[in-house]
Amino acid sequence: MNPISETISNIGIIPVIAFNSVEEAIPLCRALVAGGLPAAEVTFRTACAEECIKIINREVPEMLLGAGTVLTVDQADRAMAAGAKFIVAPGYDPKVVQHVMGKGVLMMPGTTTAGEMQQAMNQGCEVLKFFPAEANGGVAMLKNIGAALKTAKWMCTGGINAKNVNDYLGYERIVAVGGTWMCKSDMIKAGKWEEITAICKEAVRTMLGFSLAHVGINCENEGEAEQTARGLCTLFGFDYRPGSSSIFAGGTVECMKAPYLGKNGHIAIGTNHLERAVYHLGRQGVEFDQTTRKPKAIYLKGEVGGFAIHLVQK
Repeated sequence: MNPISETISNIGIIPVIAFNSVEEAIPLCRALVAGGLPAAEVTFRTACAEECIKIINREVPEMLLGAGTVLTVDQADRAMAAGAKFIVAPGYDPKVVQHVMGKGVLMMPGTTTAGEMQQAMNQGCEVLKFFPAEANGGVAMLKNIGAALKTAKWMCTGGINAKNVNDYLGYERIVAVGGTWMCKSDMIKAGKWEEITAICKEAVRTMLGFSLAHVGINCENEGEAEQTARGLCTLFGFDYRPGSSSIFAGGTVECMKAPYLGKNGHIAIGTNHLERAVYHLGRQGVEFDQTTRKPKAIYLKGEVGGFAIHLVQK
């Protein structure tokens, strides 16, 4: 995957911004970064969009910026010159797509039909914009199209909010979603930066969906693991579920047949999106033990209360 596409996927939610003035650019982007969303699609619908991209690139370099509502080759050139790392269009124009891709920049043309998607993919587009998503059938529509277009990937915008964000991101072929609910125009005009940061943090929490998956207890040997698991099952009516390296008492207590990571054992935290969780926790300074990485699991470095922490994909 293109490095820009990969970063967009890891962030997961891309705020879509229509700036009213240049003065809003820096405080808004700093609020987004503080809230865990260091990316934005700046729409070219307003006169100050180009200058805002330039200023943000200079003053908030950690932001990944794209330009949205790009309709012409001239707009694309201006956006890329200002520092946009990806270009988004509301519709599919082969001329604009070819021009942007010829510059080596990620292009996401707007598509709504399988025909448009097929043409854009044949031009080499890695990620397609599905817009307006809700009005065009949402996730159900993409799953139907995805059955035929096996390699298609989408960024979806239009009608996406805190209530349905995980409906979209739960489909693995959707790279990210774009939205305005975390930074609505009236909030930007009012300078409600702390409120925007709080909404962004809540959006990230909702997307990642952290919850307790199970607790692992380090036992000295298989006999102790069996005794511990059977005792819990007898007390609480849990199902006894033996495995190769551990025995589960119900779905929430894992009795290890031999000591593993953690002085006492491990705590498994489930997440909706493992790679996005690794990215967002990494931004907070969390380090991971890469030797433990599996397709749907990884351990954090260190312990909490004598327990290793284990992230697992739900």
